[in-house]
Amino acid sequence: MATRDSLIVLLLFLLIGCRPATPPPVPSADPIQTTDGPGNGATSSPATPTTVPDQVEEIRNAQYQLGTAEGSQVVQLTDGTFEQGTPGAEDFISVQVTEFVTIGDLDADGTEEAAALISENYGGTGVFVFLAVFSQVDGTWTFQTSSMVDDRPELRELSIANNEIFLDAVIHGADEPMCCPTLRTMRHYRFVDNLLDMIDYTTFTPDGQPRTITIESPANGAEVFTTVPIKGKVAIAPFENNLVYRIVDLSGIELSAGPIAVTAPDLGAPGTFDAIIPLGNNLSGAIIRIEVQDISAADGSLLAMDSVELVVK
Repeated sequence: MATRDSLIVLLLFLLIGCRPATPPPVPSADPIQTTDGPGNGATSSPATPTTVPDQVEEIRNAQYQLGTAEGSQVVQLTDGTFEQGTPGAEDFISVQVTEFVTIGDLDADGTEEAAALISENYGGTGVFVFLAVFSQVDGTWTFQTSSMVDDRPELRELSIANNEIFLDAVIHGADEPMCCPTLRTMRHYRFVDNLLDMIDYTTFTPDGQPRTITIESPANGAEVFTTVPIKGKVAIAPFENNLVYRIVDLSGIELSAGPIAVTAPDLGAPGTFDAIIPLGNNLSGAIIRIEVQDISAADGSLLAMDSVELVVK
């Protein structure tokens, strides 16, 4: 009997020793990405949950028009997500509102709009990211328009300031594997007549130098007649010192295009341009946008762009 009691006591000690002294730790919350202005793209892990602004929560539960689907299909988001079908099925759709959502006045009317980066997947490897704009209609956040950013880009920052959307994203260069984008881009958009217009565009060289174009004159909104004297500068001179201008209407239709010569002391050095762009007489009364672009001679991709909106008298 004494031996049996001793064995029972020993077994109890062993069982007690196998229990954890304290409960296992609870995994920490996911990092929160701030997107309220340039330079605020760092992640942090707050000790307490971060409250999601009401506007952002409403957008995560708004209707959204698919950017890649045919027929302008509209889906209902729920907690930032929409899914249809099963992966591999022909009708599969997965939509996700990313953490990049920002609020601000885009049309200078005193009311706020929202910009959000939203991804779409249709069962394959492609994850197509769109910049979407929502505005208040009868008290409800309502989808207005969108513009594609890239397939599987690396998103860095989204913000609204001075009635413009700023986007910093790493996208795929020409002939780059889809797994691994390396081309950093910065661009601004304006929201005009329920459309998104990209008004400037900057890429970076492999060593991190920004490739920018700056139109110094005429000023945005200036009145012009049959010609436009245009002056500006480039941070990096283009191939063979040639830029391209495009004249487009407010719907983005190209009206004319041509070359602009750059003066630079050396290949790839900073340079300037000073040209006269003919408009002709058929644009009287129109509002136009002139874009000055640096186009890659190797693959035809856009390397840099600046634009100005003008009124033709």
